[in-house]
Amino acid sequence: MNFNKMAKEILDNVGNVKNIKEVIHCYTRLRFTLIDKNKINKENLQKIEGVLTVQESMDQLQIVIGSTVDKVHKELVVLMENEKKSSDIKASKNEKEASKEKEDTSRNKIGDLFNKVLSAMSKIFAPVVPALAGSGMIKGILAVLSMYYMNKHGIDIKTNDTYIIFSAASDAVFYFFPIILAYTAAKVFKASEIISMVIGATLCYPAIVALMGEERVISLFGIAVTKASYTSSVIPIIIAVWVLSYVEKFLNKVVPEVIKTIMVPTFILLIMVPATLLLFGPIGIYIGNGVNFAYHQLMSFSPILCGAFIGGLWCVLVIFGAHKAIIPIAINDVAVTGRQNLLAFAGAANFSQAGAALGVFLKSKNQFLKTVALSGSITALFGITEPAIYGVNLRLKKPMICAVICGAIGGGIMGYGGAYGIAFANQGLLTIPVYAQAGVMGFASYLIGISIAFFGSAVLTYIVGFEDIKEEESHLEVEVSA
Repeated sequence: MNFNKMAKEILDNVGNVKNIKEVIHCYTRLRFTLIDKNKINKENLQKIEGVLTVQESMDQLQIVIGSTVDKVHKELVVLMENEKKSSDIKASKNEKEASKEKEDTSRNKIGDLFNKVLSAMSKIFAPVVPALAGSGMIKGILAVLSMYYMNKHGIDIKTNDTYIIFSAASDAVFYFFPIILAYTAAKVFKASEIISMVIGATLCYPAIVALMGEERVISLFGIAVTKASYTSSVIPIIIAVWVLSYVEKFLNKVVPEVIKTIMVPTFILLIMVPATLLLFGPIGIYIGNGVNFAYHQLMSFSPILCGAFIGGLWCVLVIFGAHKAIIPIAINDVAVTGRQNLLAFAGAANFSQAGAALGVFLKSKNQFLKTVALSGSITALFGITEPAIYGVNLRLKKPMICAVICGAIGGGIMGYGGAYGIAFANQGLLTIPVYAQAGVMGFASYLIGISIAFFGSAVLTYIVGFEDIKEEESHLEVEVSA
């Protein structure tokens, strides 16, 4: 596939570089934040070879490509940089600023706060997910090795130096999460990345951690400080960096240019560190606790219902990008308790999409659709579901319904059996070891859940059937339809 040609065609049909405020990518999608959405040629975008589908979600134009999205993104960045160099940058900036003011005014009138929050959360967490997935894989491997050596040889390898080093590698991303999120949040909110990281590092500083663990009352300027563990927290630093972005803009306006380099960072730290510990930190902790409380209340009410809800609708949430809003629950659970069940239930959804695509492969008479379905099924088994969803299941409708049904059944079984994982990990074949320490009942329910989700949706799709695509239809139509 010619990724440079693909990037050029995409750039031409999103209104070119002057219409792009930002473009990032996740595992399978290019995510554009555009100035004027009227300049999008959605029909032409969907005709580009290699594009699975195009959709607008959370104030973003999302172009689903698949596992080669990083290659397209690299070519796109190069093209954008070259075009910017050959154009009048100053005029472009003025045009963007004017359009941004107009767009912001329009959005404020609409009051689309929910979409803004989802979009911001997506941008903050997207760069961190690969590190979380890698850490989860290492933690899963260590768990399997630990059980093997204990059961077979009676040896506890957790005291081994090599184990300790790799265990640290798997835990570090969570322990220093405020620092990492400070950086990604600063990129989103247009604040100083380094100063934001310093604030995050302050929350993780050993003396602060020790101070928060003391039994006596801790005070700052004579005001009692709410005791909390910030080392693995999520929301406090995001709120702090968001506020910092406004404080920084204000200080840059009022502080004289000659002392700005020194005094702006000084004032920021003098203002933001106390404000974070006294106000934003506790607020963030309470918000995080509230979200987790609501989720765990549902779990307490009925683990089966909770598992069925997530297992059935997770991939529906993925279509709208709304799954990003509840991913922090799993991250927080791992950071605080060392385990999570949200992604276990989501695993049922992923395996059900893989199974439905396999059912299409077995049932369809269209050779190109069979190729797309088999490819989508394989990638879904490794946690990347978009090719199966957009290339096959959602287009044919009935396979998607079969996947939702079987995913819900699989998730319900996991909820009943108490399945959970010991790390944040993308849901697929490679991350099964992450769920091995849930005990015999928990792990068995996970294995049964993903098996029913996969084989059940494959069989149900084959039995229920779907309106097959005629052989004479072009492969391009198959690829881009959703």
